[in-house]
Amino acid sequence: MESFEAQRRSMIDLQLKSRGILSSKVLTAMSNVPRERFVGPENLNNAYNDGPVSIGSGQTISQPYMVAIMTEALLLTECDKVLEIGTGSGYQTAVLREIATAVYSVERIATLAETARNVLCSLGYNNIVIKVGDGTLGWPEEAPFDAIIVTSGSPKVPEILLNHLNDGGRMIIPVGTRSLQRIVRITRTKDNFNTKEMLSCVFVPLIGEGGWQENEI
Repeated sequence: MESFEAQRRSMIDLQLKSRGILSSKVLTAMSNVPRERFVGPENLNNAYNDGPVSIGSGQTISQPYMVAIMTEALLLTECDKVLEIGTGSGYQTAVLREIATAVYSVERIATLAETARNVLCSLGYNNIVIKVGDGTLGWPEEAPFDAIIVTSGSPKVPEILLNHLNDGGRMIIPVGTRSLQRIVRITRTKDNFNTKEMLSCVFVPLIGEGGWQENEI
């Protein structure tokens, strides 16, 4: 079996570059993050598969290409302060921190938040803060943010998150039905929000006051 380093190189070449991921920041970030550390031991052989991988609690670590295209669309700089809604495994969190100066992440499932925190700490990532809570309510105490990424599918764009954006800030969020969403990029210019639809996708549901309700799942 190929080493994880070799699998990571193949992921970059065959799953990302070949599909049009051009950002050197994103490609370098995903070359640096050991994806295998963010899946359970039972899924080590699937860590670099071209698809999502289960991490338990009904959640997944997203397909590498989806991580790459959403991160690329955020147009991150090293000075950005980023809010992530849905920590999950912590893999996307690590990719964000490879580029941006500080990452705040909200996860509703306490066990996932704790596991992600431990893995990220063991890999030496600093300036990442994780809290357990309803991500659709954002993180008012730390707002505003230069970029917001939502890693679950929502029936609508939570208004609170829009108000968390800095002037010039960008948000990436999958919006649609339970079975199919489209990734949307929203850019704030003062009190105006410009929306651009991107590719279709299927994410686990964003559960919370501003997303899907538990009884709708």
